[in-house]
Amino acid sequence: MPYTLCFLLFTIGLLCAVVKKNMVKIIIGLMIMEYAVNLFLIMLGYRTGGAAPIIDRTNINPEGLLDPGFIATSVDPLPQALVLTSIVIGLGTLALMVSICIRTYERYGTFDITQIRRLQG
Repeated sequence: MPYTLCFLLFTIGLLCAVVKKNMVKIIIGLMIMEYAVNLFLIMLGYRTGGAAPIIDRTNINPEGLLDPGFIATSVDPLPQALVLTSIVIGLGTLALMVSICIRTYERYGTFDITQIRRLQG
């Protein structure tokens, strides 16, 4: 069920990015799509009853090896690291898209893509 909600959120963002004519609404649609993908990646790494993958003396058996039960119940940290990287990259691209929107508005006086295409002449 949660994966379906991620897909629904992604579809809403895609619909907003494809159908809308306002540049700001297109950017919002792209950000919704990004957040849906981030949520999906976080949910892939989640494990019910899982623990943080921190190794200390309690996770090591008397033979000096890592306890297999710890590996089975730990949460995968890789999707979390990927999402943190994705958030930073997303903020950079958001700043770039907003600055392009501001420059376009200063030049043409509108955010509507159809009017910008018509004004190019």
